[in-house]
Amino acid sequence: MDRNSAIGLTLIAVLLLIYFNFLAPQPPVETGAPVSQTVTPADSLAATESAVPIDTTVILSAPLQEEQLSRVETNDMVLTFTNKGGVLTEVELKKFKTYYKQPLLLVSSNSNGFRLNATIEGKDIDLYSLYYTVETITSGDSTIVTFTTNLGEGKQLKNIYRVPGSGYMVNYHLASSGLGAAINGDQLTYTWTDFIPPQEKDINDSRTKTTVNYYTEKGDFDGLSDTSTDPQSESLAEPIKWVGIRQKFFTSAIIAKGAFSGGEVRTSTNLADTTVVKTASVVLRIPKADVVGNKAAFTYFFGPNDYKVITKVTEGFDKNLNLGWPPVGWVNKYAIIPIFHFLEQFIGNYGVIIIILVIIIKLILAPLSYSSYLGMAKMRLLKPELDLIKEKNGDNMTQTQQDQMKLYQQAGVNPFSGCIPLLLQMPILFAMFYFFPVSVELRQQPFLWAEDLSTYDSIINLPFVVPFYGSHVSLFVLLMTASTLVYTWQNNQMTSVTGPMKSLSYIMPVVFMFVLNSFSAGLSFYYFVSNLVTFAQQAIIKRFVDEDKIKAVMEDHKKKMLSGGGSKSKFMTKLEEAMKASEEARRQSDEAKKKRK
Repeated sequence: MDRNSAIGLTLIAVLLLIYFNFLAPQPPVETGAPVSQTVTPADSLAATESAVPIDTTVILSAPLQEEQLSRVETNDMVLTFTNKGGVLTEVELKKFKTYYKQPLLLVSSNSNGFRLNATIEGKDIDLYSLYYTVETITSGDSTIVTFTTNLGEGKQLKNIYRVPGSGYMVNYHLASSGLGAAINGDQLTYTWTDFIPPQEKDINDSRTKTTVNYYTEKGDFDGLSDTSTDPQSESLAEPIKWVGIRQKFFTSAIIAKGAFSGGEVRTSTNLADTTVVKTASVVLRIPKADVVGNKAAFTYFFGPNDYKVITKVTEGFDKNLNLGWPPVGWVNKYAIIPIFHFLEQFIGNYGVIIIILVIIIKLILAPLSYSSYLGMAKMRLLKPELDLIKEKNGDNMTQTQQDQMKLYQQAGVNPFSGCIPLLLQMPILFAMFYFFPVSVELRQQPFLWAEDLSTYDSIINLPFVVPFYGSHVSLFVLLMTASTLVYTWQNNQMTSVTGPMKSLSYIMPVVFMFVLNSFSAGLSFYYFVSNLVTFAQQAIIKRFVDEDKIKAVMEDHKKKMLSGGGSKSKFMTKLEEAMKASEEARRQSDEAKKKRK
């Protein structure tokens, strides 16, 4: 690793540090033993009323009835409806469990509240608090559940749910008759409050990946901050197509066939309450014309943030899975995820899939790795002459730079040839930091000692919290750090890097040991394997790089330049011009200072 390569790696490290400190979620702190996931109905109701201050006094109501539950089971979900309100009271995902091996519920009566408020004949009514009659029929592979309530004088309201035999979507139709003149105003208010229970190993990590997102009729995607634990809220003044309550690995959403006329979204976090990850509140306005015209059609989505699944839900829904800004997101969408899903078809062990993924990516990047190694070899051969230039010019840095540039031109060497290939690999480097922590495919997938590749692997739980590190020891992170230090030591033996730059190359792996200790085990395992493959790759490249031949080519180029032949590269020409312009500006500045004196 020559000086410029070291600078390139330092730039990468600085950018990663900026990402971890300002863009990425803060490393979570272990919460200890599993906590209760129960939210009492009384607490839920009180919080709902305080979260959305709407008068929910029911003026009209059907005769008092007993609550009746209707259960519908599909290939992927178990849905429970109640005739009290005609709403969903429970949604269980059959193919997933919580970290504590309990049924994974995205909706439950203890953690979710639904309301549909309308002003009817001057009275505020929560239509989801009325009792309904229920009818269930089968149509093909779908189940249709219809809830009907009569409001008197020919006024009727129906909540119609069509549940397909598979998938994570439920169609919902709000139908009415005789309500056109009775409904005051031009809208109904739909409210959904979700006290999100812990589903994963680390509640703090879950909190930094939980938020409310929305998509406008114009095609704009936005949402509240997921990393912040401060109260967040936003008013939605323009028509909205869908709103999603996104967790780390799952999303619950309501999608309008037409559009909601507006609304409001909120999140809040009580850090002292380990039974709730975040409280999400969604308030949406449904146009009255859609309801009385029987055009109020919606789709609920309750499912995993699986790229194969969410890309088929509706327009813009795939953005719930944050894969990074371009070009990082492009790398994930068009390279990493397709390769990963292809390997899934043939291999069931995700640790093995990660190993093969490393090999494939290393093969793709082999030309850049070869170019980087070649550039480092050239700079290493110039090391003696560069040292002589430094010794000759002493503290005159300007003259040293000019002489070094002259030497580079004569030898036909680009001083950044070892650095540029490393920078070109940065999108892939960042892509992994986005992909692994949110990859639902890795969720609860064990490998070696790691019980779950989607979260940290803990081999030792410390009796105290180490600042910036945590209260556990992740073995994959230690292996990654050790292999990186070995790789750095090997490169330093072959380069001229000395002083602070050499020390920095050893410090950075230790810094990342602290940063990544609470990240996905799949991520740290990926980079550990990547280091091992790099060792093998460098050994192979070294066999094909003849340094004596490179030195002969450089000497031949130098002779041609000294005799008036040869040519400068465009890059070197522009670099030389930039240095001359900088030197001229510095000279003029010095002369101006002398005149002022």
